[in-house]
Amino acid sequence: MVPPVRSRAEDVRPLLEMAAIRKSFPGVMAISSATFDLYTGEIHALVGENGAGKSTLIKILTGVHQMDAGSIRLDERPVSFRRPVDAQQAGIATIYQEFTLVPALTVAANIFLGHEVTGNGLLDHRRENRLAAELLGRLGAEFDPDTCVSDLTVAQMQIVEIARALARDAGILVMDEPTAALAPQEVSHLFGVLKELSGRGMGTIFISHRLDEVMAMADRITVMRDGATITTRGVDDFTRTDLIEQMVGRPIEQEYPRNTASPGETGFEVRSLSGGTVRDISFTARRGEVLGLAGLMGAGRTEVARLIFGADRKASGEILLDGRRLDISSPRDAIRSGVCLLTEDRKAQGLVLKASAKDNFALANLASWSRLGWIHQRREQRRFADRTASLNIRLAHSDQPAEELSGGNQQKLLVARWLETNSEVILFDEPTRGIDVGAKYDMYLLIGELAAQGKVVIVISSELPELLGICDRILVMRRGQVAGEVCDASKGTQEEIMALAV
Repeated sequence: MVPPVRSRAEDVRPLLEMAAIRKSFPGVMAISSATFDLYTGEIHALVGENGAGKSTLIKILTGVHQMDAGSIRLDERPVSFRRPVDAQQAGIATIYQEFTLVPALTVAANIFLGHEVTGNGLLDHRRENRLAAELLGRLGAEFDPDTCVSDLTVAQMQIVEIARALARDAGILVMDEPTAALAPQEVSHLFGVLKELSGRGMGTIFISHRLDEVMAMADRITVMRDGATITTRGVDDFTRTDLIEQMVGRPIEQEYPRNTASPGETGFEVRSLSGGTVRDISFTARRGEVLGLAGLMGAGRTEVARLIFGADRKASGEILLDGRRLDISSPRDAIRSGVCLLTEDRKAQGLVLKASAKDNFALANLASWSRLGWIHQRREQRRFADRTASLNIRLAHSDQPAEELSGGNQQKLLVARWLETNSEVILFDEPTRGIDVGAKYDMYLLIGELAAQGKVVIVISSELPELLGICDRILVMRRGQVAGEVCDASKGTQEEIMALAV
């Protein structure tokens, strides 16, 4: 059942205390000194750049890793979790970006998976469904417990994960990047659910790279940097700029560096493009400008990029580069034509995670370094070293698996691959999703540099402040069509974009 309401005045002792936590792996000091606490009914944000130690700290709390030194106390009792199940039994529930639901089972079956409702030694499906419906009702869900999880949206799956935590009497909820794949209205509903749970006494650890959400939701914020706790303060004691500077450890003059290049002639044109949900799209992009593409989830932004890149087959329309019609029916054709796409899901669609960083870089460039079927390895290594140095990609060595890189370095690796193909049109789909604030800043600078080089740069993003901050113009999509345009993004507003989007 949902934890009872307890006010801070009635219980001023922390629900959770983590003190002097230390953890190292072979050759790496992951956490040198971390402190974190959580009060009943509190939403406490944990922020920091990738590699700051946040994930390691949470994995220690949830029994995935064991600390080398330090202490953990729940309700003033010392605890030590050797396995994740120990943390779950102690009332700690974790919801990761990648859900742990079983798609083939119903909502009710997933909620009670591992602690099924029984009667006389048999599963009691009727009672299980009734209890699941009660939990879903408390969370404002409007889908049936008999629904198969594979038929749910991402936002609905998240609600099922929360319902599962409540079914296990969790008193602490850990949410890792909970809004990464949600539309604005879904984010608003999730925040309402979390506020409701806080009112009932649940403590929430909220991990997110989206600082506007952190500032809106959290009661307190703890900043980690380089494996240590830097500061913990009430949310009102931070300004956004101060929070960013605490995270990156250096002054940031401008969160969104504006493109300083002067847009030139029209370099790219799309005429009457249709396919899938996209209907009769036409637009132009100039060399030297950053063109943004906005719209709600499902508006057709990613679909446009995939049609241009040849990942999806177009029904009609023309694509022109410098007035020359491009014949693109596959990604191979797009690459040969100088068009590249950084996909919104870099792990599933952009990288071969088990392969090395160098091999990922080489994937689209092998023809340039091959002769008679043999790869010129020295040239490959030289070009890889040049690109990683120019983009400041942090690697232990060139054979380091891509899956071991931070999100920001993974994204830069993809940029390096496409720059090596001499791409003239670069499509960025959600370029800063899941990367930390320091890596975001580097990505914004890179986008501006590409525009300054005369490239055609198109950025698709769900984060409106990002589009307004780095773009020159913004096209707004709705239901597969262009609904309007913000001609000067520096003077545009989120309200103006949303009015066009809806």
